[in-house]
Amino acid sequence: MVVGLVLLANVAGAKGPVEGVGTVALAALPLEAQRTQRLIRAGGPFPYAKDGGVFGNFERQLPQRERGFYREYTVETPGARDRGARRIVCGGKQPVEPDACYYTADHYASFKLIAP
Repeated sequence: MVVGLVLLANVAGAKGPVEGVGTVALAALPLEAQRTQRLIRAGGPFPYAKDGGVFGNFERQLPQRERGFYREYTVETPGARDRGARRIVCGGKQPVEPDACYYTADHYASFKLIAP
């Protein structure tokens, strides 16, 4: 797992490795997450007004970066009456070409780096 942590630090420009963040292949994510990732790369359109909004990283689960570096996107949850708990959070200067994207299924309690 040390290799994954070093990769995370290099990809996201972290000030140091972030413990507990594993990786997940895009193909292993739910179909709704794969769809959201395609929308991110295409620049939208997104189904929710809050998609593409700044993610503050207040939970400090991701590498610390300047405010505005991270943006969050909703991953639809079948059967949910609201946006649900699943999100993709991407970091970088170019929203359609993020430096790194992370998936959370539990509303920011944990993240996995999405591997291409």
